Amino acid sequence: MKQLTDNQIRMRLSARSIFQKGVDAVEPGKAVKSQCRRQGNYFFAGDRKYDLSLYKNLFVIGAGKATAPMAAAIEDLLLEKITKGIINVKYAHTAELKRIKIIEAGHPVPDKNGEFGAKEIFNLVKDADEHDLIIFLLSGGGSALLPLPANGIELKDKQDAIKTLLACGATIHEINTIRKHISMIKGGGLAQAAYPAQMITLLFSDVIGDDMEVIASGPSVPDLSTFDDCIDIVAKYNILNSMPDNIVTHFQKGVSGKIKDTLSPGNKIFEKIYNIIIADNIKAINAAREEAARLGYNTILLSSMIEGETSDIALMHGAIAREILKSGNPVAPPACILSGGETTVRIKGNGLGGRNQEFALAAAINIAGYENILVLSGGTDGNDGPTDAAGAIADTFTLDRAKAMGLNAFDYLQNNDSYHFFARLEDLLITGPTKTNVMDLHIILVENNNTMEDVKNG
Repeated sequence: MKQLTDNQIRMRLSARSIFQKGVDAVEPGKAVKSQCRRQGNYFFAGDRKYDLSLYKNLFVIGAGKATAPMAAAIEDLLLEKITKGIINVKYAHTAELKRIKIIEAGHPVPDKNGEFGAKEIFNLVKDADEHDLIIFLLSGGGSALLPLPANGIELKDKQDAIKTLLACGATIHEINTIRKHISMIKGGGLAQAAYPAQMITLLFSDVIGDDMEVIASGPSVPDLSTFDDCIDIVAKYNILNSMPDNIVTHFQKGVSGKIKDTLSPGNKIFEKIYNIIIADNIKAINAAREEAARLGYNTILLSSMIEGETSDIALMHGAIAREILKSGNPVAPPACILSGGETTVRIKGNGLGGRNQEFALAAAINIAGYENILVLSGGTDGNDGPTDAAGAIADTFTLDRAKAMGLNAFDYLQNNDSYHFFARLEDLLITGPTKTNVMDLHIILVENNNTMEDVKNG
């Protein structure tokens, strides 16, 4: 394989540093302690103050990829006050805890461990009363990690439904709408079970716009979606015949009024709940922007709400990079374009990859032949799709290097096989589990021969 030039190596190191600063800014323990503190018997969360002496029990529950380090931070603040705690985390996303039990479970497709933990959590809060305080830790992955099917639905039904929704390219909002309506916990179900106990929910946002209804399918917030919306989503993607019969029947009963819908805004149950977002994508992007500026790049932040078909979004980013080279707009080189969000991949082939690797591959095709453009796309959780990579890195020479190895980038893209493409080039972004999750970061570096010395000198 052709060796990378010194300039290609430098740009890769710069992009990795920018990405890492973004991830570091949303480290769960720091995020918890930025919003929570304790002073004697008083616990402060956001703009609320709680007198711990007024509560008989303090329970800690949670689910998500970032939940273990969040729980460790809560133990640092409240250890001797915690009566009992249970959290569900993705396999290998653990921490050393003293009073809070960890259950490792499956993600993105739920498994029996997740169902067991969800039952434990549900039963714990169901037994709480008005003299108890519950701290609920919730982050990305919480939907899959709290699988407690509604009556008449089996875990396998949920597994098959999620696989179908992931394969058809449904958005996370659509997937979570379905999840809320086939669960006893989601869509405000956990809040209903916990009532009349007091609950504080600390949330890591991994959804576009930080919509609390969508984060982990909203176990502790009101829900505006309905069974009618579920039917519409199934129709939109023409997946009626692929959905389990039990779930279709459940939706039909819901539409006809035979099953109650999720809890809507205005329900008195939510008067006992305080929800606060403690970390999100824009926080990560702002930290990445500071690092890019420190390295000497003129930086532009496109949006923290990027969504849509992955390849289309990658082409748009590539077009902006090419415009910078041509006209210096919207920012002159050396430039760093930053964006965040969560795109979707429509599965057409049988390869291996994730949305960030596919983003990098589509962008590589788009920027081929232009000099000094580099793309890094990575998931802040360190896991891109069903792979061990967070994402991938591509530049204007990626296709040339691939061609020299006999790799056809177009074929790999059509087969959704970005993982094996970048593995051959040794350009996968491997971080391991970061134990945080605020969606994805896209980093585009654009330089030209007149500005490269400025960047080198930082």
